[in-house]
Amino acid sequence: SMPSEMLLKIFSYLDAVSLLAVGCVNKRFCELANDNGIWLKLYSRSLHPKWTIWKMKSKQTETVSLGCAALHDKKPGYWKKEYIFKQTSVFKSRVMRLVKFLDPYTGLPCKNKEAMKVSGLSWIIVLKDKNGKEHVVEKPNLSFKDTSVTVLWHGTDWPCLDILSTLKLFGVTPLLPDQSIPPNKNGPRRFSLIAEYHLANLTKNSVVVGADELVQLFSLSPGLLVGMWKEKNEIAFVMANLHYNQLLERSILGSATVQYTPPPNKPFLDDIDSEYGLHDYSLHLDLHGRNCMYLCGSFKCLFCRKRDIENGYLRLTVVNLKDNRKHLPIIGTLGICWETEVFKGNVKDCFVMDLTLLDETGKPFWCFSAPVHMELSTKSSGLYDYMGHIYTADYADSEGKVCVEFVWLEETKEYIIVSLVLYVSTEKVNSWYGTSY
Repeated sequence: SMPSEMLLKIFSYLDAVSLLAVGCVNKRFCELANDNGIWLKLYSRSLHPKWTIWKMKSKQTETVSLGCAALHDKKPGYWKKEYIFKQTSVFKSRVMRLVKFLDPYTGLPCKNKEAMKVSGLSWIIVLKDKNGKEHVVEKPNLSFKDTSVTVLWHGTDWPCLDILSTLKLFGVTPLLPDQSIPPNKNGPRRFSLIAEYHLANLTKNSVVVGADELVQLFSLSPGLLVGMWKEKNEIAFVMANLHYNQLLERSILGSATVQYTPPPNKPFLDDIDSEYGLHDYSLHLDLHGRNCMYLCGSFKCLFCRKRDIENGYLRLTVVNLKDNRKHLPIIGTLGICWETEVFKGNVKDCFVMDLTLLDETGKPFWCFSAPVHMELSTKSSGLYDYMGHIYTADYADSEGKVCVEFVWLEETKEYIIVSLVLYVSTEKVNSWYGTSY
């Protein structure tokens, strides 16, 4: 029963976040909370602190007339949208400035953690069932590595897999971030779709990564690991592996329905070099099990000869089976650690691979973070230095393939990488460099 004029007067004392919240109460509050007069005042205060169009003094007739025109010529909610757009643009620019600082070691942004803290970024997953109902899972555990972050969700009230249709991974940031106030999940937030996964026939169509006594792991591209309870058809946990390359852009610059699309690479054409695009690659490789690191290595001056191009792939040999000087020992027993509220475990013979391949200018060319499983090979080691079982681990996506061979040394209880080969898609190389192979 309160007159609208009184409500507008009360609303005029609210900050932007509170104004957005009160607009969700009912239809009348929503209409009043969109008042152009209130939002124009907020807009002028935040973006032009020294120039306000709300000082009603005789010497400021031009300012007042501008304010009147700005109010009467615009539809309700116009200045609300303008305020949110300007605040969001300033926020994104501030975060993206931090991403421009690159680590010379990896070629990736070196201030990711700082940028995430400034942005208030978090990640959630949304499980959608076949009836259209959505189940939001928040409060993940984070594990940071040199080139990636692993995000783990677990809970006790997850829906049964049989009724689920899709899983969506979102980056979430406050709509109007305020560094002096901690992010509030009940406040207005902005969603950026990172990836969408279809869960129909998950256990049949997905890659089986491994299993222990309690769970079985299934891999969905790109970089998602789903742990299923063995005793029942329910999800135990979900683990997302997010590579730092374009991590913040994908988590912030997309929309709730459309994923962020990075701009195409602008090739630097080199007509003098007849093998442009075939050499001077650099590789940074991490193998980890979420909480423990097994291998961290960098490899320079990788190249491919033209005769090694076949079946649509460039072959880059990183570790050669016949050159034992470059063979790599693995620290610890390979496996992926997992946990829920009650249980913890370690699934052996699998790991998370973080690959960062840089072009000759040091720009990230091919990057991913994904779970990989190992398989026992039928052939035995013919190397004089290593006598033991051979294991293989392969990864493939639309941009290339990775093939790794390990030898298990029973005497020392360790793995040795005796072969590591990258196969890069010629289509990827041609589009990146503007060449033709």
